Amino acid sequence: MNHPLFDITGRVALVTGSSKGIGRAHAQGLLEAGAVVVLNARGQEALERTRDELAELTGGTVHAVAFDVTDGAAAAAGLERVAELAGPVDILVNNAGMQHRAPITEFTDEAWQALLQTNITSAFVMSRAVAPGMIERGRGKIVNICSVQTELARPGIAAYSATKGALKMLTRGLCADLAVHGIQVNGLAPGYFATELTSALVADKDFTAWVEKRTPAGRWGDVKDLVGTLVYLSSPASNFVNGQVVFVDGGMTSVL
Repeated sequence: MNHPLFDITGRVALVTGSSKGIGRAHAQGLLEAGAVVVLNARGQEALERTRDELAELTGGTVHAVAFDVTDGAAAAAGLERVAELAGPVDILVNNAGMQHRAPITEFTDEAWQALLQTNITSAFVMSRAVAPGMIERGRGKIVNICSVQTELARPGIAAYSATKGALKMLTRGLCADLAVHGIQVNGLAPGYFATELTSALVADKDFTAWVEKRTPAGRWGDVKDLVGTLVYLSSPASNFVNGQVVFVDGGMTSVL
């Protein structure tokens, strides 16, 4: 028998950037835990493929609603559609994100703005959009997907690290605003995970050797390693946990 503190059966979870990669894994984990899941990305066709795959795989209730999470008006309209399909959002997972690697002297204005919009503006826009309904109901969960780069930096990703550091402070600021209303806002920070988006890095023997040496657990993360923490942060078990960033990184941020 599952412990009731971890029960999210029937709760409506919206996962941004969930057509593939870690976002897809988040959606699958929430479905398997009993939530009604709404997938989101910009491309409707890819979302519908993922929706069909996850519905068949889990037997859960899953919807697909495409809209631009960096645009306030689009987010408001998208949430209206979500409410029509599934009901008001109980759990928001701000997963939409992108990476761009380049030395700082070669980093373009366009790449910088794209990272800002996708990695931090989207979380601000979506959290602002769901907050009124959560305040009215007196409960809600917002989980911001951070990174080991929330705390650490590597050459070539200064801009990415800046956006993920900002996401940590947005998490704390949202906690300051929303905790009094019974809403918990926390961050989940993955380490290095093997997905289709990181397949080239996994295939790079030198980089994989670095990951294995740098990570105390001695391996790349599997996306299934994220599910337990996500369900915890989405469930009543975390009702007095707020403004925190939980690192799921095999110990990388704990050791030199």
